[in-house]
Formats: sequence, structure tokens, C-alpha cells
Amino acid sequence: MKIWIATGGTGGHVFPALSVATELVQRGHCVIISTDGRVKQMVRDGAPEGAKIVSVWASGVGAKSRIKQVTALSKIAVSAAWLSFRFMFSRPDRLVAFGGYASVPAVFAAHLWKIPTYLHEQNAAIGRANKFTMRWVKTLMTSFPSVDGIPSNTSAKVVYTGLPVRQDFLTAAGAPIPNASKLLVTGGSLGAQILDDVVPAALLQMKNKKIFVTHQTRPENVARLQKLYADNKIRANVLSFIHDMAGAIVDADLIIGRSGASTVVELETIGRGAILVPLNINPDQAANANSYAKLGGGFAVPQEKFTPKWLAATLTELFDNPSRLEKMAKKSLVKNEAVKIICDEITK
Repeated sequence: MKIWIATGGTGGHVFPALSVATELVQRGHCVIISTDGRVKQMVRDGAPEGAKIVSVWASGVGAKSRIKQVTALSKIAVSAAWLSFRFMFSRPDRLVAFGGYASVPAVFAAHLWKIPTYLHEQNAAIGRANKFTMRWVKTLMTSFPSVDGIPSNTSAKVVYTGLPVRQDFLTAAGAPIPNASKLLVTGGSLGAQILDDVVPAALLQMKNKKIFVTHQTRPENVARLQKLYADNKIRANVLSFIHDMAGAIVDADLIIGRSGASTVVELETIGRGAILVPLNINPDQAANANSYAKLGGGFAVPQEKFTPKWLAATLTELFDNPSRLEKMAKKSLVKNEAVKIICDEITK
């Protein structure tokens, strides 16, 4: 079977697509992956041997500038016309889109030629690009059991599949917490500055000095945080990048971070309690955090309530009661068979 996979934009769209592409190639299918220039090298590096890579012209249309919006829409339209022409002569049997604006041209072209189309939504609230393409989709596959914003008039079948993650997270599934008073803080981006401000301030208020902090932050903040922790005799390892994130999560009793879909599903796959602080300008992250909190594995905390006083009290209560951290870890654990479920769905 010839299967076209459309992805692009960010790693959050690309890595799940590559996991599915690898499984499909192993099952003997012919796989073509279309992507935009922003992540083309990422796709080339991670694509399975034998898969073909095709470039499309696309970018997000969320810019405030009217000119940039028109330019972005023009790129998508040109790519949609080109793929429609290509599909006329070389039509895939299935099209699987992993969201983002780079998927829109392929979904439109597949609709034009009546190719069965499958769309994956990674967040617990449907994104703008996916919401737009829902009108042309046969099946919507979701990362979370419940997804906000799905059009009520859609004829698409909705299937809960989960979100594909890398093999190292699957291997670590169900690993027990170390019970070593270890806290992992995952920031590293401009939007995570609040974590760099609140977490150290909260730890300074706590009497428990046994907590060991692994704190990921932006490169320009490393030296400042290292000095702050050292001056106050707080045991810490401050990094600008964590190469083995699965290992870092396994080695922690509790995680503090944002709530992108990949982060939340990785926590669920391994099984770890967390305090999630959604980016306040991103409704997708709020939905992801709330979905996770419903499991009983942790807290979804609005940014305005994420204060040093609240965090100090919460961390004190959790680390003084290790049995609660163990219960949170067990409740957060969700079996991840997303790759198999997705591949079974699109090939049956």
C-alpha cells in the first residue's frame, strides 16, 4: 500500500509522524513524507530507510501582519495545487496528516482525488489548521480521550489512539520513582521564564533542604541559576539541554514544566507525577494539563496561581509524603500503543 504522510512545522508534529512512518515501512508499505523547509532536515535525519521525502511550501498564518498572512496563504495554495496535480498521476492509497499548516495542502489534494484521509490531533484542544481541514477528513485520531473544539457537524470518525513517543520512553514505562527527593524542572524556552523565577524562590522558602533539583533553562540563565542555588546551599544541576529526557524523568520523583502535548504524553507513558503550568497564551496547553490532572497524577496550575508561596507549600506536602508521590506516579501511567493503533487504523 502507498501511504502519504504529511507533517511539518515543529518537532511536535514531526516525531510522531516519523514513528508511524518507521512502523509502516517495517510492515512493508511504501511511504512518502511531505514536509516544509523548517523541519526538512529533521525529517531527513529521522525518516526510515526507503521512505521518500517531498518538500512543500507552507508556513503558519497566525502572524499579525496582513502581508505575512496573505503570503502564508499563498504558499499553502500553491502547494495544494502542485500536490493535486501530482496526485492525478501518482495517487497514494491513504493520506495521514499530523497537523500544522504544512499538512493542509496534502489534505486538500487527497480530498480532491477522494483518497481516504486520516488526521492526527496531538493536543486536547483541536488546533486551527486541523479544525480547518476536518471537513475533508475520514478519521480524526486523537492523543487524548477527550478533545475540545471538534466541529459538531463533522462526519469524521473520531478514534482515541494516543500520541506516538520515542522508544526510550516506551522502554521506561512504569519505572518506579527513585524516592530520593529529586525534582526535575523542564524549561528551556522564553515562555518558561516563570519557572526560573518561581521554582528557586519556592525552594528558598522550604525547610526541606534534601531536595535535589535538575533544572533545565535557557543558556543565558544557566550561570545565574547555578549561583543562586549554590549561594543558598540548594543541591542542583542546572542545564541548558537534556539529551536523555526519558532518563531524566525516570530519575525524578516529581516534574515541574509546561504542558505541550509531547511533554504530557511522555509523563503519562513513563508514569510520573507533575505540576504543569500551561503557557497562558496557549489554550491547547491548558487543555492538555487539565486532561493530565484528571488522571490524578498531578496539578494543572494557571500561571497567575503559580506563586512561590503556593509552590513551597505544595512541594513540602508532597516530599514529606513519599507515598503520595508514588500514588501520583501510578495514577498518571497510561499505556502507550499509539503507533500500533494508528498503523492498524489506517491500513485496515
